[in-house]
Amino acid sequence: MRIAVVGAGGVGGYFGAKLAQGGHDVAFVARGRHLAAMRERGLTVKSALGDIHLPRPTVTDDPATLTPADVVLFAVKLWDTETAAEAARPLVAGGGVIVPFQNGVGSVERIGAIAGADRVMGGVAQIAATIGEPGVIVHTGTMARLRFGPVQTTQRPAAEALLAACKAAGIDAELVADIRRALWEKFVFLAAFSGLTSVARQPIGVLRADPDLRSTLEAAMREAWAVGRASGVALPVDFVAQQMKFADGLPAEMRSSMLNDLAAGNRLEAPWLCGAVARMGSAAGVAAPVSATLYAALKPYCDGTAR
Repeated sequence: MRIAVVGAGGVGGYFGAKLAQGGHDVAFVARGRHLAAMRERGLTVKSALGDIHLPRPTVTDDPATLTPADVVLFAVKLWDTETAAEAARPLVAGGGVIVPFQNGVGSVERIGAIAGADRVMGGVAQIAATIGEPGVIVHTGTMARLRFGPVQTTQRPAAEALLAACKAAGIDAELVADIRRALWEKFVFLAAFSGLTSVARQPIGVLRADPDLRSTLEAAMREAWAVGRASGVALPVDFVAQQMKFADGLPAEMRSSMLNDLAAGNRLEAPWLCGAVARMGSAAGVAAPVSATLYAALKPYCDGTAR
């Protein structure tokens, strides 16, 4: 399978490396020092599930120089979605599909408006991974799972082909019937987790151990859950309780990618996470004061901070 990875950070770098190790034709789109390091020293993944080193990966900063792909793993930051989608359009000119593995719940529509609705499936990545240094992806813990599914019936063969490719590469992958629900299942947890870890500047272990922070995490999740239910998503009644149990099983040192971005002075995805909960809640008549407060506290940093 020909696979292009647009955004070779934690998510794209890890799963792209796994697919390349599994024998697939994978090309990476990166930029800056990460691109330079991949060209010079290759791509390295450090993981408890097994390290990977690709000594000579195909990597570029211009998707137009690549051969059209069967599947594009789209994993750029949310604030770069439209620009990257426009650049990725030539990659699906031959009939391929884009699968966004981003945070938030609006990527299918945002990318579809540029590349064509029939060219975009839905995807969910569940992993804690980041660029530890240029050319090196560091995976925290052992959770590394992809969930994806078609949003149009014509996309089913592509979804099944991607599932087969993932399975052959040793990736924990699932083809889901209701991808919208799967997106919201991640969003409920992530909007709260990313917002609170960033505001507190602490990993999940600190949040779940402190009674006040723990109750704030649960309250933020409950707001996102209520917004999802109001939007017609069939989230279970006990979903928040399930997610709190999930949080208790995560490595204590796990940090959100947004906290990593905050620490590095990078732009933040808060407008599409806790900010989106507050915004959608207001539109649906659902109160979301915790999410609104988290977003307000992060707004001064959303465009990045000078270093």
